[in-house]
Amino acid sequence: MPLLWYLRDVLRLTGAKYGCDQGNCGFCTVIVDGKAVASCQTKMEGMAGKRVTTVEGLSGKDGSLHPVQQAWIDEDAIMCGFCQPGQIMAAVDLLNRQKNPSDADIDKIGNLCRCGSYGRIRKAIKRAAVSLKDTQA
Repeated sequence: MPLLWYLRDVLRLTGAKYGCDQGNCGFCTVIVDGKAVASCQTKMEGMAGKRVTTVEGLSGKDGSLHPVQQAWIDEDAIMCGFCQPGQIMAAVDLLNRQKNPSDADIDKIGNLCRCGSYGRIRKAIKRAAVSLKDTQA
């Protein structure tokens, strides 16, 4: 069973979306042990003991939004919203690896957006980078 279907059908965590079933669109992106993965291509076999983070798990215990989630709101990056959980998870992964990503770095994420909200997504990632830098200072 793919991780995507375990998350959606068993755990009822529906943030990760079904898209291409090939690992190309990024709609199903989650973070496993600190690395972004396509959950449609990640088999449940071998997942025991691994830490999986979905968009539902980004917020703080007090309900506060993760800086990337807040930046998405502040930059009005959400249009139809279908791709946004995967976009957000890919952005979190990028910002965990690169504290000040360039436009080219952001473009390499490769997640698709049906609405073409790429400019807003780029602004949100840059805003989140500044916010994360401020909270770590």
